[in-house]
Amino acid sequence: MKNKSKNDKKLSKFKIFAIFIFLSLSISAVNIQNMFVEPITAQTANNTNYITSDSSGTYNNISLITNILVKNLENRIHKAGAILEITSKLPEVRDVPYEQSLNQTLNSLHGIPQYADIEKRQVGSNVLSSNNDLYEIFFVMPNGNMYLLEPYSIQQTLTLNNFAFRDYFQGAINTNDTFLGDVHNTAAASGERTAKISVPVYSLKDNSTVAGVWASSIDFNVLSKELQSLNLTSLGDSTRVVYVDSKGQKIADSDINKNTIPESFSNLRGFKAAISGQTGSMIDKVNNTKMVVAYQPVNVFHNTWVVLLMQMSIAS
Repeated sequence: MKNKSKNDKKLSKFKIFAIFIFLSLSISAVNIQNMFVEPITAQTANNTNYITSDSSGTYNNISLITNILVKNLENRIHKAGAILEITSKLPEVRDVPYEQSLNQTLNSLHGIPQYADIEKRQVGSNVLSSNNDLYEIFFVMPNGNMYLLEPYSIQQTLTLNNFAFRDYFQGAINTNDTFLGDVHNTAAASGERTAKISVPVYSLKDNSTVAGVWASSIDFNVLSKELQSLNLTSLGDSTRVVYVDSKGQKIADSDINKNTIPESFSNLRGFKAAISGQTGSMIDKVNNTKMVVAYQPVNVFHNTWVVLLMQMSIAS
């Protein structure tokens, strides 16, 4: 029996490794850097059909760039969600061996001890090492209580123990599916802004019973740094790209000077149009400045985020 147990663990680790290799090869983000390598001059812009201007001074075809950014963001979120979905079916994740003792450590440790349920922590650690867009992963009980969070150093800094009120928890439970949450401040002492991807987990003992929610946090800094690495000045010195959630709250920003500043774009007509399912561009005012705003929805896991590309309007 001991040999069988060891073999099962080896097989499980092999499956985890195979999953990450498969996902890395089959689900990759669009290489958007290549679209911004060379500056786009007024002459080449018309030839490449990236940006043109009409007689009223508004820009057309910037929706092409917006669409590339949308596909890139969709692919990144789908990849992270796929990893969570597959790992949520592993025995190490579905089994909750310290469920009965959780109440003894919940208030003091914000979950189970560091060296408890090592198998589940190892799966979580492997997920994080396989995807740079995620920076923490955790398991929450059906009542919303935190079971464990990896890395443990973040679990130690939690200021909350129950997360039943969070949209990502309710979304995974209510939809019975992978769910993408919106922006909120973390429960850690740092209070950084993030969003979660969550998956319902079914008990190893009873496949019809929810054992908890398996979730991970998206690293907004990684998304912002990617936008900031693009040669957006080739589209014009005033060009700015932001990713926002379904409520218009900023997720990522190409402007490094505004990156850490919380902003809402919920009043933009472009945002409202994108949330309703539309794609296009229009003249709108951003911080009292007339801008051309290209907009497109990002529909992933029962939620809608939005990509906004903004440029100074010639008509302004």
